[in-house]
Amino acid sequence: MVVLTAAAEKPDGREIHHARRFRIEFVREWKQAAARCSDISPATPFQHPQWLDAWYRTFAGVDDVEPLIAIISDAATGEQVALLPLICRLQKGIRIVEFADLGTTDYNAPMLTAAAPRDARAARALWRDLKAALRRAPGGADLIRLPRMPVELEDGRPNPLALLDDAGPCSLNGNVVTTGDDFDAYRYSLDRTVRKELERSWRVFTRHPTAAFKIVTDKNEALRILSAMEIQQGTRMQHLGLNFVLNDATCAAFYRDLVGRGVDSGYVVVSALTVREEVVAALLGIRVGSHYLMVRISNAGEKWSNCSPGRLIIERTMAALHKEGVRKFDFSVVNYAYKRRFGVAHIQLVDILAALSWRGWPYVLRDRAARELRRHPRLAAYARRMLGRPPRRDEN
Repeated sequence: MVVLTAAAEKPDGREIHHARRFRIEFVREWKQAAARCSDISPATPFQHPQWLDAWYRTFAGVDDVEPLIAIISDAATGEQVALLPLICRLQKGIRIVEFADLGTTDYNAPMLTAAAPRDARAARALWRDLKAALRRAPGGADLIRLPRMPVELEDGRPNPLALLDDAGPCSLNGNVVTTGDDFDAYRYSLDRTVRKELERSWRVFTRHPTAAFKIVTDKNEALRILSAMEIQQGTRMQHLGLNFVLNDATCAAFYRDLVGRGVDSGYVVVSALTVREEVVAALLGIRVGSHYLMVRISNAGEKWSNCSPGRLIIERTMAALHKEGVRKFDFSVVNYAYKRRFGVAHIQLVDILAALSWRGWPYVLRDRAARELRRHPRLAAYARRMLGRPPRRDEN
């Protein structure tokens, strides 16, 4: 195992930093970190070992990405407290520490044990010791950036990083539907127009003799559906004139790895509407227990617009997974109008941006100004227009 530090080197070649209250170790290899922290449960479905294993295997070493996984334990007892799946990368001469994300992960969070801090005072001590260790680590760091963190984690515990003074409101929020045990009751809680439209869409779609909805369990078929999704999403983004990064070589390899290894275990859920071999709509999600989270969605475009395939595949997937015990359906970030039609509740997220050296301070000051601006929506919209930036993607 490769262990990095900010303190003295031990005789066996490992380097460990002993903080005042918390002991911080930085590990380069995800498999080694996971083996040492096997009793840590995912904070959200994105912190599942299969997601992180695929992520580090694909992105480590690409574009100067250096894994910097923090294993945190109590300095007095040695009891493990948390694991932070981090990386360090160079951007415009600034060494930035951030979650293993690069635009693929909608929710970021620390992975906690039962001994993790539960109050602001302990959280501040952990944060202070982590920043000190990062400053002293080989190569150092200038900035730590931790975006889109839930205030409350999967098991209902508070996120200790959200208790920090450095944490501020994120411009995005999560979108979650909790159905309860009666899915028909959930259906009837939707607006009547939405419910009737979904029923009509299913009737129109099933007029085709070979029309089918399926959750794919075969690896090769799942990869075929993913390929169709890549084409459909790429075509859609090109039509909108938007830059689409998920189909670049590295991101595409990540999703193929994730699907290829995750379908058999049930962690990755691939669902599709098909007519013969044609993929009319596809939905890629991840599941941990009773929590299902939507990751990517696509449809075949104008040809099938009369049956609203995007909304239809969501409703059919929810119904199928509800029968298998799923009760929490996560529509992820960005407040698109179709999410509101499904009755989502907003989940609060927070961001952290903190300077670790003088080079990081300009970024922190700019972030604070942006936060202040977001408190005044009209002024923020005016500033975006003056800067020539497109409107926010949130739909009203």
